[in-house]
Amino acid sequence: MAEPLPLPVFHVVGFTGHRQLRDPAGVARKIGEVLAELRGRGGADWIALSSVAEGADLVFARTARKLGLGWEALLPLPPADFRTDFSPETWRDVEQLLTEAEHVRVVSEAAPREDAYLDCGMETVNHCDVLLAVWDGAPARGRGGTADIVIYARELGRPIVIIDPETLAVRRENLERLKVGDPHLDFLNRLPAAGAPTADQDSGRATVRAFQARTDRAASANAPHDKRLVALTIWLHVLATALATAGLAFDLHLAALPWGKLSCLLAALGLATLVRHRREQHDWVRCRLAAEVSRSTLATWGMPRQLRIPGDSGWPGLEPLCRSLDVLQRRAARAHPVTFASFKEHYIKERIDGQLSYFARQQGRAFPQRERLRRGFFICSLLALCFTAAYASHSLMPELSAPRWVQSWIYAFGPILLPVLAAAFMSLVHVNDLHRRVARYEELRGRLEAARKEASHAQTWGALERVVARVERALLQEVFEWHSLTSLSEAH
Repeated sequence: MAEPLPLPVFHVVGFTGHRQLRDPAGVARKIGEVLAELRGRGGADWIALSSVAEGADLVFARTARKLGLGWEALLPLPPADFRTDFSPETWRDVEQLLTEAEHVRVVSEAAPREDAYLDCGMETVNHCDVLLAVWDGAPARGRGGTADIVIYARELGRPIVIIDPETLAVRRENLERLKVGDPHLDFLNRLPAAGAPTADQDSGRATVRAFQARTDRAASANAPHDKRLVALTIWLHVLATALATAGLAFDLHLAALPWGKLSCLLAALGLATLVRHRREQHDWVRCRLAAEVSRSTLATWGMPRQLRIPGDSGWPGLEPLCRSLDVLQRRAARAHPVTFASFKEHYIKERIDGQLSYFARQQGRAFPQRERLRRGFFICSLLALCFTAAYASHSLMPELSAPRWVQSWIYAFGPILLPVLAAAFMSLVHVNDLHRRVARYEELRGRLEAARKEASHAQTWGALERVVARVERALLQEVFEWHSLTSLSEAH
């Protein structure tokens, strides 16, 4: 069986242009040449993004579809309001064209008309890698005109290709900033395959499954276990303190004691340096985040209306991955639609029940660990308190003599080492993030159990989509919180 293709990289060419064109055929020809030039760069597939206003927008959308590009439509207003800008005949053509769009999004639901057109143009710039503009160079003739959008793209430093609608001259700005491909996805695509590919008539889902499997395998295999290294650093400091305290408390003059303490401190410093500078930490975090975002995509695969939750997160560096997953999922939903009943059964069983089992296991490990460390903290703290109180009482009654072992263990060794042990136990609770994890696992289990009941009784796509959206947001929020905490620890 052939190995699934790597996750493709998609770039977006956005568009803005005038409504009135003297030579629509000439403009269409130039648009086609620019699109062909972009596609000829290689290393990525291209998606067209535009509105469908009369004039240049329609010319661009039709040209992109004729060349076989995927096309996404941005509408400034809801269709019922937007259609008033067209004659009945043209609107019928627009409606037909919109059925060919891979995704249709309304930018403004209730904004003033000119504001809505401005927002639509700015959103086009925000979500494109290069902007193609049919612009005569004149100032905008109204709020949200082509000139406003080009100026905004210039302010963001976007690569721009400008076609003069009168002379058909083509001018390029900042095109050297266009980097085709994505190093992050290239790294993830080069990871070793995780077993033989599974048979799936949906090639897009097979590709995402293979991608998720290899990123998950790489994250599990290459996890640097930095928490264990930090814990070992803490225990090395405790041991160094114990050796120094033993020499003083028991009047030991062994040459091994200072060398042992020195060895512990050097080892602790070396481990701390290793944790700070290990490259595997960065790669592991990337793999784990990619694996969980892909898992969320697979869990919602086949829904007729895409949620786009990972893509809307706004996390830096995540957009190319989310765009690739979004495009493959949208295309699969059109080519391989699933029934409501099969999706509902699969989602409850595989996603909700699977995550409930996972969080129960995690809580079953984290809760006892936290309780053991907390008991260690309280026992050491109470013993330190008792030993120190005993020593303080003895100092008030110097005429009373104490056995040698009491002086060594209770008056000298214990009061110094026990507070250090208590601090170590509490530090391990925070190093392993046990307070937050236990509370978070309990919260997520409660939310998932409630969602399971709602999903079981859902009878329509709309009701099920609302449940799925809440579940995925909660699960991905946990992933992003973990990513922030891990990245923060990496930075320090």
